[in-house]
Amino acid sequence: MKELIQQAMKARLKSYAPYSGYFVGAALLCRDGTVYTGCNIENAAYSPTNCAERTAIFKAVSEGKRDFVRIALVGGRSDTEKAPSPCGVCRQVMAEFCDPDEFEVVMAKSETDYQVFKLAELLPHAFSF
Repeated sequence: MKELIQQAMKARLKSYAPYSGYFVGAALLCRDGTVYTGCNIENAAYSPTNCAERTAIFKAVSEGKRDFVRIALVGGRSDTEKAPSPCGVCRQVMAEFCDPDEFEVVMAKSETDYQVFKLAELLPHAFSF
C-alpha cells in the first residue's frame, strides 16, 4: 500500500491545476502488478478537465489493461487537507472497468494516514447495462 501511495504522491507533482489549486495524483494497480499513474489536468473551460483517477484508468485501458486491483489517491490544495475522494464521474468510470466488490479505493493523506473502501461502498447503485 505504501508504495502505491508514494507513486500517487509523485504523480500529484505533475498536476496542472492553475484554476482550482487542487492538485491530485493517482496510482492504479493492475492485477499483473503494472502500475499506471495519473494527475488531474484542468482547462479554462472546466468541462474538458480530467481527474487523476480517469487519467490513470484511461492510460491503462489504452495500453490494453482491464484487470484492476486498487487505486490510491492523494491531493488537495495543501498537504494538510483531508484525503481526496473520487468524484461521481470517476466512480462511474471505475464501475465500468472494476469489480465493485473487489476493487479498492485508497484515499490517502500520507503513506500512513489513509482509508480503504471497496468501490461498492462508494457507488452502491452504479449505472450499467
